[in-house]
Amino acid sequence: MGTIEEAREMFAKDLYATELTGICIDEIGEDYAKCSLELTDKHRNAYGGIMGGAIYTLADLAFAVASNFGKEYKTVSLTTSASFMSASRGSTLYASARLIKDGRRNCFFTVTVTDDLDKVIAVVDFTGAHIQ
Repeated sequence: MGTIEEAREMFAKDLYATELTGICIDEIGEDYAKCSLELTDKHRNAYGGIMGGAIYTLADLAFAVASNFGKEYKTVSLTTSASFMSASRGSTLYASARLIKDGRRNCFFTVTVTDDLDKVIAVVDFTGAHIQ
């Protein structure tokens, strides 16, 4: 496994998540990643809440890092299921991706999104496919 700097360099190419949305990679480990997003007005919907798409993009990048960094193969998302639990009143969101099961062709990850007030904001389950 490489360093967090190498992970940040690799995923800096994901311009939507890193530049446009502003997501940062905070931690990496074996089949694990934690990313964060400092919330600004650009992440809010018409009602003032955080856009579901911003929350999902944070979870998606955490999954991408956890399932791809340091691997000899690529993993892409096949299906996802997002459960939005509550609105955030915090200023930062965190997404922690953890491997549940890995197989020869597929993998299963759960990403838990929390805020800096320790509130669970969403839980996103990913089924990934290992590709060549």
